[in-house]
Parts: sequence; C-alpha cells; structure tokens
Amino acid sequence: MSIPRFKPFLSLFAAVLMLGQIASVQAEALPDFTTLVEQASPAVVNISTTQKLPDRGVAASQMPDLEGLPPMFREFFERNMPRGGPRSPQRGDRQREAQSLGSGFIVSADGYVLTNNHVIADADEIIVRLSDRSELKAKLVGTDPRTDVALLKIDGKNLPTVKLGDSAKLKVGEWVLAIGSPFGFDHSVTKGIVSAKGRTLPNDAYVPFIQTDVAINPGNSGGPLFNMNGEVVGINSQIFTRSGGFMGLSFAIPIDVALDVSDQLKKDGKVSRGWLGVVIQEVNKDLAESFGLDKPAGALVAQVLEDGPAAKGGLQVGDVILSMNGQPIDMSADLPHLVGGLKAGAKASLEVIREGKRRTVDVTVGAMPDDDQDLDAGAKAQTERSSNRLGVSVAELTAEQKKSLELKGGVVIKEVQDGPAALIGLQPGDVITHLNNQAIESSKQFADIAKGLPKNRSVSMRVLRQGRASFITFKLAE
Repeated sequence: MSIPRFKPFLSLFAAVLMLGQIASVQAEALPDFTTLVEQASPAVVNISTTQKLPDRGVAASQMPDLEGLPPMFREFFERNMPRGGPRSPQRGDRQREAQSLGSGFIVSADGYVLTNNHVIADADEIIVRLSDRSELKAKLVGTDPRTDVALLKIDGKNLPTVKLGDSAKLKVGEWVLAIGSPFGFDHSVTKGIVSAKGRTLPNDAYVPFIQTDVAINPGNSGGPLFNMNGEVVGINSQIFTRSGGFMGLSFAIPIDVALDVSDQLKKDGKVSRGWLGVVIQEVNKDLAESFGLDKPAGALVAQVLEDGPAAKGGLQVGDVILSMNGQPIDMSADLPHLVGGLKAGAKASLEVIREGKRRTVDVTVGAMPDDDQDLDAGAKAQTERSSNRLGVSVAELTAEQKKSLELKGGVVIKEVQDGPAALIGLQPGDVITHLNNQAIESSKQFADIAKGLPKNRSVSMRVLRQGRASFITFKLAE
C-alpha cells in the first residue's frame, strides 16, 4: 500500500490539528475574570434609599372598583393601594416612602463609600448592604452634582476595600469589568472593553467620561469599573438608551476625577474648581476657515464675562484657545476638564489665535461660582432700521440693553426677511456683536461690513440669543 493514497487523510488530520491549536490559543488569550471577581466583590455594596412623601390621602369613595378583576390583579391592587378614608388633621399627615436602588464601593477600611450623586439625591435615609447581607445606615458626607459623585460614611472597622487604579493609564480596547446591582440583583458581573476616553456628555462639561460597552442597567449606577489588575478605574454613571435598557453605550466617571472630588468633600464638605468666566464653542471646518486656522481645533471664545478671570487676563471674544499650560485643546470640551482641575489662584498660560496670529495670554484662574451665570437679554431695542444683503433689519442697542448684556456695542435684529439670515436661523431679538471677525459698534458699521462680505467663503458671525453667545458661519453665493 503506497503512502500517497493517504495524503488526503493526512492533510485533513493536519488541518483539524491546526484548528484545534488555534482554538486553544484563542481560549488562552481570553481573560479569566474569576480571581478578580472573588477578590473585588466583597467591597462592592448595594445602596438603597428612602424618601418620605406626603400621603395621597385617597378616600374610600375614590378607591377603584376591584370587583370583576382576576384574583391575581385584585390582590396586587389591594396590597398596593393606600388604605383608609380622607386625611384627618387630628391624625396628622401620614407618609409614604419612595425607594431607589444603586451600587457603590468601599474605599477605606473605616467605612468611606463612593457612589453617584443621583443614587442618593433627596434621600431621607440611606442604607448600605454589604456582601455578607448586613445592612448599615450611611451618613452623607457630601455630594458634587457637577460630577455626579457622592461620598458616604458607614460605621465599621477592617471593612473590605477595593484597589484604586489610575484611569489616565487606560487604553481604548482594554478589557474592563463592572460589578453592581442592576434591577436589584446584587453582585452582578458584566464585562466589555473601553470604547473611548474623554467623552463629554450634554450638561456634563467637567467630566471626561470613559465610554465602554460593558452592560450597565438601572441599579448599576455608582458601582465600580475595574481593569484587569482588579483596580477601580471608574464609577459607572450613565447609559445611552432609547429603550430604557442597555444598548452598548455606557459611561463611567474616571476614578482620578472621583477621588479628587471625594478628597475635597472629606476635607471641606464641598468641591471647588477652576473657572475662566468664558462661554466657548466647538471649532468646525467653516469656523476654522473663517478664523484662518489650518484645521478645526481648539475652543472658540464666544463670550467673556465681565470682571471674570478671563476678562481680567485679557482674553477676548473671537480668540481660539489651542492649548492650556502646554496641554493641547483639540476639542472645546477639553478646556473645561483642564480648567476645572485647577484651584482658584492657579496660573493658566493659554496659547490662542487672535486675528490670525498666535499669542500667549496668562490668566489667573478664579473659583467656579455656586450657580451658573446667565445673562439677561434685556428689553427690546428702539427702532433704527438698517437693511442689508443678509436679509435682516437691525437697530442700535440702547444704553440700558448694553448695560444689561454687558456689551460695548452690537445691533439687535428687528426683522428677518428672505435671504441668508433666514437660512441660517437668525431670529428677531438676536443680538449681533461681531461680523466677519470685526466688532460691531453701530447699525451703519454693520451694513458697511455686510456690504463688503466675500462670496463663496465661510464668514463668521457672533450672535447672542437670550444672553447666550455663539459663533455661526455662512457663505454668500455669487
């Protein structure tokens, strides 16, 4: 019997062997989370809160007729509907309780616990349940709604704690793992990878979120995000969803941000962060072209608040901030993260583009005000019309308007006609302060600048609407 007759069988055997080896290598490459979970789980806690609410005082006559309902549904409504007649002043106001569930983790052996602010917001009582099912009342040390971080304290000694990592060292594509209580199921474990870093979400300008595809659901909030070394690198905080459940987009607060907040809460009971006193916006392709930039980058200063740190340091409307203390500003959202990490009194060296030239502006950072500052749009302007090729009629600002808006010049739109202004969404009442990188002092100057605008090139315009400033761009056709 000749060997060549067995070649097909030998080739098949070799292929099967090779596939087996590949599968074995792939299996070995997949991470094993078992040791991590065993070591980290004892320090992960369930958090429940109770909020006292006024009793509805549902009268007996207002109770729905439960007759005719299936027994299961009738029993459910009888068990959950408020009992008794109308409220009696002699008995006083009764109370209902609203409960919520979340997660947290112990960061010190003497009982400090980190979680989300929204988990414990407005709570009258906070209960922390440990891995051994024991329950302890927690004291609220402090909260920071801007970063959604809260610090709790429970009484205990030699409590299990998590290992704390460095979120700055995280890499996109790295394996991460979450432990929490989704829908109340304690110590549920989910895994995934880091999808992106430095994400900015609406109304969260001071947190450079870690984006992951780890399954996070209601109840996971406040729980830890671990790297493969078993170190906490973030606090699971938010999900993007259209259904109310997990859709592959989860966001965690970097642990270095959370620890800075908790240290300040422990020491001072509140959080202070740096503040420039500017309103900024993203630099898109058209704005970059209008300001003479090679590419879209930086943070465009749309508004400088009077007497704020930026105003005192010489920062101007129309400046494009490219870096701060040597750290590049690629997206406008990078600036609040960097400034917020500084303390009041710190120096910030800003590299800016102004009128097409690079220069350095040194600013002494101030303290973030307790409340956001909004400008009042003021009363309507008197009529002094000025028609122009943009398709708007404008009027001079009154002295009262300039004072209320903290402006030295500008014009207010009285009427929007058919034309470019209507196409870019301008509205009556909008205040125009800059056109084609030039400050507007009067309606005549506005008309003169509008008359000489270039065609088929991006032109910038700074507009205030309800006190909020932003730059917009447009092009005039031939």
